[in-house]
Amino acid sequence: MNNPMTSRAKRENYLVFGRPLISEDEIAEVVDSLRLAWLGTGPKVARFEEDMAAYKKVKHAVALNSCTAALHLGCLAVGLQPGDEVIVPALTYCATVNAVIHAGATPILADIDPATQNICLEAVAAKITPRTRAILPVHFAGRPCEMGPLMALAERHGLMVIEDCAHAIETEYHGKKAGSFGICGALSFYVTKNLTTGEGGMILTDDDALAARVKILALQGMSKDAWRRFSDDGYQHYDVVEAGFKYNMMDLQAAIGLCQLQKVEKYWLRRQAIWEHYRENLGDLPLSLPAPVEANTRHGYHVFSVLLARESGLSRDQFIAGLHKQNIGVGVHYRALTEYSVYQDRYDWKPEDYPAAMTVGRSTVSLPLSAALQDEDVEDVVAAVRAQFGR
Repeated sequence: MNNPMTSRAKRENYLVFGRPLISEDEIAEVVDSLRLAWLGTGPKVARFEEDMAAYKKVKHAVALNSCTAALHLGCLAVGLQPGDEVIVPALTYCATVNAVIHAGATPILADIDPATQNICLEAVAAKITPRTRAILPVHFAGRPCEMGPLMALAERHGLMVIEDCAHAIETEYHGKKAGSFGICGALSFYVTKNLTTGEGGMILTDDDALAARVKILALQGMSKDAWRRFSDDGYQHYDVVEAGFKYNMMDLQAAIGLCQLQKVEKYWLRRQAIWEHYRENLGDLPLSLPAPVEANTRHGYHVFSVLLARESGLSRDQFIAGLHKQNIGVGVHYRALTEYSVYQDRYDWKPEDYPAAMTVGRSTVSLPLSAALQDEDVEDVVAAVRAQFGR
């Protein structure tokens, strides 16, 4: 990458935030599915599940149509009931808490660590009651939660751990893959994720019974999935064993995922280089940059979020608008859950009760971080950010 400190003109085309890197092999694999006319759940979904289970070093991987579906079915499959409480971070995407609500349980917020932006273990411990059944940590931005102490805390209180790994495909804690610590983990393959299928998700687990129930719940509660029912073995009648959902993944999606998984390490290295370039070239600005990667962990490098310092003289929205005028797209990960009216009305959550999440959520901006970025794109981002402060 060149020297971003030199003056750069406004880029001509808009840099879309989170644009995925799609190559000819993904296109060919999708076209192959079209030629085979196997568009729904079929052999490519099965291969994708096998490959991801091997990569994540878990016994089972069940492909679904979103991470939200994975979290929802995970909460149902572990047996959460009305009245059960599940502790979640106060700063996360709304899908995390919505999955708990749709499973009939009650979400309980714990504040975040302002440095890592992951759930604060002390806050979790303070929220445990006799009604607590599970903890749902989020490996925010690809940084692993402190899974050793968290799992020990859960074990002391007899709690289940359901991992939200939407940002954490490549993430590891002390040599162990994110999503393999708790009773289950949920992956996202949304279009902006490190590995994409356009839309898609997956449950990871070593629990045979849990995996079997997720498969049934994901396809209307049927005892046999579509691929097996229409295999070369001939038609097989199915039973409906419980009222399930329509959450299965299609072969068209898995076709993309199969190719993406083969390049996941290559793309991780590219995002690591961009991450380090941002840290090297934005460190003198009135911004808080992501904390360094902790020892004996592997960061997924999914989100590079900066926090606007008070002395910057800019509001978060002014900063976003300024980058937009320079044709740079950005994201916000995230506003605190306490800022949303639906949860305020339902649970009486107040932002000031979770000060770290409130502060981060009101000042955070995510810069483009994708393997699709060229060196020139990265330099445009750095130049545009520096220009907001007259540097």
